[in-house]
Amino acid sequence: MRILGISAFYHDSAAALIEDGRIVAAAQEERFTRKKHDPGFPHHAIAYCLAEAGIAAEELDHVVFYDKPFLKFERLLETYVAMAPRGFASFKMSIPLWLKEKLFQKSLLTSELKTLTETFDRERLLFCEHHLSHAASAFYPSPYESAAVLTMDGVGEWATTSAAVGDGSKLEIFQEIHFPHSLGLLYSAATYYTGFKVNSGEYKVMGLAPYGEPKYAKLILDNLIDLKPDGSFRLDMSYFDYCTGFTMTNDRFAKLFGQPVRSPDQLLTPFHMDVAASIQAVLEETVLRMTRSLAKQTNSRNLCLAGGVALNCVANGKILRDGHFDNIWIQPAAGDAGGAVGAALSAYHGFLNQPRTTNGADGMTGAYLGPRYEQADIEQRLKQAGAKFTVLDEAGMIDATAQALADQQAIGWFQGRMEFGPRSLGARSILGDARSPAMQKNLNLKVKYRESFRPFAPAVLREDVADWFDLSSDSPYMLIVADVRGDKRRQMTTEEQALFGIDKLNIARSEIPAVTHVDYSARVQTVHRETNPLFHRLLGRFKQLTGCPVLVNTSFNVRGEPIVCTPEDAFRCFMGNELDLLVVGNCVMRKSEQDPSLKLDYSSAFEAD
Repeated sequence: MRILGISAFYHDSAAALIEDGRIVAAAQEERFTRKKHDPGFPHHAIAYCLAEAGIAAEELDHVVFYDKPFLKFERLLETYVAMAPRGFASFKMSIPLWLKEKLFQKSLLTSELKTLTETFDRERLLFCEHHLSHAASAFYPSPYESAAVLTMDGVGEWATTSAAVGDGSKLEIFQEIHFPHSLGLLYSAATYYTGFKVNSGEYKVMGLAPYGEPKYAKLILDNLIDLKPDGSFRLDMSYFDYCTGFTMTNDRFAKLFGQPVRSPDQLLTPFHMDVAASIQAVLEETVLRMTRSLAKQTNSRNLCLAGGVALNCVANGKILRDGHFDNIWIQPAAGDAGGAVGAALSAYHGFLNQPRTTNGADGMTGAYLGPRYEQADIEQRLKQAGAKFTVLDEAGMIDATAQALADQQAIGWFQGRMEFGPRSLGARSILGDARSPAMQKNLNLKVKYRESFRPFAPAVLREDVADWFDLSSDSPYMLIVADVRGDKRRQMTTEEQALFGIDKLNIARSEIPAVTHVDYSARVQTVHRETNPLFHRLLGRFKQLTGCPVLVNTSFNVRGEPIVCTPEDAFRCFMGNELDLLVVGNCVMRKSEQDPSLKLDYSSAFEAD
C-alpha cells in the first residue's frame, strides 16, 4: 500500500511517500525551487518521491493533506468575531483569499494532483488534523512500542499544544491547549521583538540566549503568561497583535520591556540578549512542567516530540537531563515539513488500521530520505557546470578530505541521500576542524555570511560522544544540547570571565572551541556507522590524524539559501563563498584550481533569514 503525504500552503511545503508503513522518500519543496521555506504546492518534491519509489501517481492508494482547512477557517472566523471591531483591516485582507482558494483546498489539491494523473479520484484524498500529523510523525517512526507524545508549535487548526499516547498502531490525543494561547507564538513574539524573522529566526533567539541573563523571565511570567504547575498556560492577549493584526506584538508589549521593537539592521545590545535569555528560560520552564506532568499522567518512560518548539534543542537537552523519561525521540523534521510524513503514517495506521512493527528501529533511517546522485551523473553535472575536479577512489577521497580538515580548511561535503528536515547531518554539510579557535568566526562571516554570534554544532562519533560531552545517549538529529565535558574545557582567566555579551565570542573555551558555545554547551550530532557509514569513516580518519573525533557540521548553504540539493547547487555555492574544498561523491575540487570567471558573490545573493 502506497500513501503520499503532503504539507503545503503555509511554509516549508513537503511531500513524503510511505509503502506498507515504511518511509521511502521525503523532501521539502524549497530544495528544488531554491526558494527558502517555499509554501507552494510541492510539485517537485512529489515528483521526486514518485521517482524514488519507481511508481506513477496512478499507483498511489491515498494522498493525505496534513491539516483540515475548514477547521482552520472556523478558528479564523471565530477569532475575528470575538475580537471585533479590532482587526478589521486584517480581516478584510485575509477573508477574500480564504474565500477564493484556501477554503476550497480539496478542489485545489484535486486540481493539482490531476496534473500528475488525469485519473486521480478525489475520494483518495484524505485530511489529517494538524497536531495529529505532528504526533504521528513523532510516534510512528520512533523505535518505541509505546510512548507519550508531546506536540508544541504555533498553531494548527485550533490546537497549539497537544499530549497523546501511542501504543502499537494506536495513537490518541487526550489533551490540548488551544489558540490564541501558544508557546510557539509566545517565542515567535520574542523573535519578532528582538528583530528576527518569525518562522525563521527563532533558532537565532535560542543561539543568542547564552550571551544574556534571564533578567526579564519574572516579568514575562508575571505579565505575559499565566503558567500553571502542570505546564498548562494562558497568555494575556492584550500584549499581542497576532490574532487580528499584522505584527506579533503591540505597543503595550514594547512598553512592558521599555524599548521599541528592534529593526533587523539595528545592532544587538545586551538588552536584546537578556530578552532572548529570558524567553528561553520561560520556554524551558514551561516545557519541563509539561513533560513532568505528562510522565505522571501516562506512566511512560518513553517520550516523542514534534512541532516547531521541538526544534528547541536546548529545551530538549533539559528534558533529557530532567530524568522523568528514560528515552526521548524527536522527529528530525519537527516543523510543518514533517507533517507530510505524519499525515501519511496517520492514514496508514490510524484510518486504515494497518499494523506497526518497530523492532527497536528508527523509521526515519537517519533522515536520509532525499535525492541521491550516482558517480557518473555527478561527474557529468559538474563538467557541465565548468568544475575542475579530481576523481579518487573512496579511500583516497576520505584521506584527502580528512587531511584538508586537519589542515583547518573549510569543506563542502555532498554525499548520498539528502537530509529531510532543517539540519544537515553529513550528507549536505559544510565541515570544519572543531579544534580551530578561528573556525567559528570564519565560517560565520566568510562562508555562511551570517551573524557572528551564531554557534555551530559538533558531529561526533557515537562511540566517543561520552568522552567529549555530558551525554551518553543517541542524538542523531542534532536536536539535543549537552555541555562539553569538564576535562575538555579550558580554564578562563579573571578578565575573560568578566566579559559580557558578544565580547565573549572569541574566547576559546575548550579543546573544541569552534563548537563550544559561550555557556560551554553544544548541539550534538552523534554519527552512527549504521545510518551514515561514509561520514562515520571520515570522522574516524580525522580522529586517526588528530586524536579528535569531532568536526564542525553546519548546513551546506549560505544565509537565506535553502540547503543544496544537486551537485550543481553545491558547486555554485562553493564558487560563491570562501570554502577551500568541495567533495561531491568521489570528485574533489580545490578552489584554487577553478576557473576564476565562474566565481560568484553569495554574500548578498539571498534574502536574509
